[in-house]
Amino acid sequence: MPLIPDRAPYAENPSRSRGRKVPEAESRTRTAFARDRDRIIHTSAFRRLKEKTQVFVAHEGDHFRTRLTHSLEVAQIARSVATALGLDGDLAETVALAHDLGHPPFGHAGEDELQIQMQDFGGFDHNVQTFRVVTRLERRYPRFEGLNLTWETLEGIIKHNGPVVDKLDRPSWRAIAEFDAQYDLRLSGWASAEAQVAALADDIAYNNHDVDDGVQAGLFNLDELRQVPLIGPNVESSLADFPDCDPTIIRLEAVRRMIGAMVDDVLAETGRRVAAGGVESAEDVRNLGHALISFSRDMAEDLSALRLFLMERMYRHWKVNRTRSQARRILAEMFQLFMAEPEVMPTEWFQRAQGRDEAGRARLICDYIAGMTDRFAIEEHRKLFHLEVWS
Repeated sequence: MPLIPDRAPYAENPSRSRGRKVPEAESRTRTAFARDRDRIIHTSAFRRLKEKTQVFVAHEGDHFRTRLTHSLEVAQIARSVATALGLDGDLAETVALAHDLGHPPFGHAGEDELQIQMQDFGGFDHNVQTFRVVTRLERRYPRFEGLNLTWETLEGIIKHNGPVVDKLDRPSWRAIAEFDAQYDLRLSGWASAEAQVAALADDIAYNNHDVDDGVQAGLFNLDELRQVPLIGPNVESSLADFPDCDPTIIRLEAVRRMIGAMVDDVLAETGRRVAAGGVESAEDVRNLGHALISFSRDMAEDLSALRLFLMERMYRHWKVNRTRSQARRILAEMFQLFMAEPEVMPTEWFQRAQGRDEAGRARLICDYIAGMTDRFAIEEHRKLFHLEVWS
């Protein structure tokens, strides 16, 4: 039975949290970070992830990952890695569960189109939208907008990929700059080790499940993967160990082994960086000057080669391109219609649009569209643009 290490000296401690923007009494049954996790799970935005796409749109099949299943896989990996490193598993899991809340329908195609539609009105960035969801757009409590998450969770949500102070002059990051002016998140430094774990867990999860989903979709097969760095050796070892096994099981075994290899690499490289940097506290993590939680150079090179393969064979496949094109047209046409005729939006949204200038109305429409699921966006577009729906 594996031993669970003692809490690392550079781990975040919920009992020493910097607290919440609006002070609240502590929970009798949960740590501050566990309470954050539960608040995220209960949001409408989290529930809607069940029908928001990763690569394949929701109506293309029930076996492919969605933003929800992806977020759960990221959280599972993040918690496992955090536990192995002696970090706070609740905080790592919380950041992982929250990291995709701001994604619009249709994955990166949806984000690209909203950025185009919003280019004259402050732009769109899914990381900023996630932050807006948890600090403003979710309305569940009588005393504050958003979820009133702890400082550490908010820091992790916006900084899990590294310092962001250089982005504050971008129009799309105005919401972050305004919030930071009221509640300093130290945007020039690195986030906690737990937030960095969540970022690496995201890389591990999506690269592995994109391999899995790509084979299931028939975009490439196991034989083709044998020559690809990172996944190839795991396909080979799985075939060698189980030569008569069903190809479906071999695919799953190879992916499972690749996840294990990537996790082991993160643990080893992080241990090396802790020793080399003399990291002894959570503040040392923030002031280290580079990421503490990281892949090794060899793993990063193999991962780049795998991503290149996926880009060529999956993300730019003509079937995926066709879906992306359709998705972008759906969002563009709805956005432009709502801007010209806001009265066709549901009553709640139309009323909120009243009295706003053009930029304010555009942001409201962007929020409405970004919150849609793939299926809802397709159905709304059909109702708005196809009269036969009403016959």
